[in-house]
Amino acid sequence: LELSVFMDAYLGYLNLTASGLAESPILTIVDFKKPSSEPRMWILDLQKENLLLHTWAAHGKGSGREMAETFSNTPESFQTSLGFYLTAEEYRGKNGRSLRLDGMDEGYNSNARKRHVVMHGADYVSAETLALNGFMGNSEGCPAVAREVNDLVIDWVKGRSVLFITGNAENYQSQWLNPELLLSSGWSAP
Repeated sequence: LELSVFMDAYLGYLNLTASGLAESPILTIVDFKKPSSEPRMWILDLQKENLLLHTWAAHGKGSGREMAETFSNTPESFQTSLGFYLTAEEYRGKNGRSLRLDGMDEGYNSNARKRHVVMHGADYVSAETLALNGFMGNSEGCPAVAREVNDLVIDWVKGRSVLFITGNAENYQSQWLNPELLLSSGWSAP
């Protein structure tokens, strides 16, 4: 995990926590600057200063095949949306146990619910898929994980935790990356 990616994710986590929106010590980071053949999702317990999981994550088929190259908030684009999310309610859908996500960056991922961008397990995220193709399969925009870790992932990240998805996009901006926001909140670390 690159330090700059962690620092952005951590600043966003602090701002979302200070604003009362995030309620969990769990921070999930997905770095789509890495190819799908590499594990590119980190789930961290910031309270215990512990790495819970480092695993694969799929990107949207509209974003590119092996590498996520383009990103969108537009419905039906099947692209991954960058930015900060909060995990929301759990449900059972066509992909089994799943977790809804609320996009917190207007214009970048604010259509997450409308687009049904959720966390779920998928058969195309597996060692078999990697061995067969050399890269993972693609979702319709969801940060899908391997079926065998899906229950663990949902158990850890549910409950208004922060998810940060980053990629190669120079135009991405977020209010949650403003250090002044944290200072102006008067919030201090526990």
